[in-house]
Amino acid sequence: MSLTEDFRQAQVDVKQLAQRPDNSVLLQLYALYKQGSQGDVTGSRPGVFDLVGRAKYDAWKGLAGTAQEDAQQQYVDLVKKLHTGS
Repeated sequence: MSLTEDFRQAQVDVKQLAQRPDNSVLLQLYALYKQGSQGDVTGSRPGVFDLVGRAKYDAWKGLAGTAQEDAQQQYVDLVKKLHTGS
């Protein structure tokens, strides 16, 4: 399978995890997905009262400059790790 196919399959697999990951892992998954699918974050940071939006924005912003292919591979690897429980 190509990296693109692996990335798409990981998007399906992540929805079938036995347990919901903790918030820090969910943020990491979100950021890797966004970086892998859209590249660097755009737009302004959400306001101070949007705590979830700010956390997501900051997590994605933390990956700025990471190549989309690298983010996709990290996403695939993380999903595999979560499925195996390692």
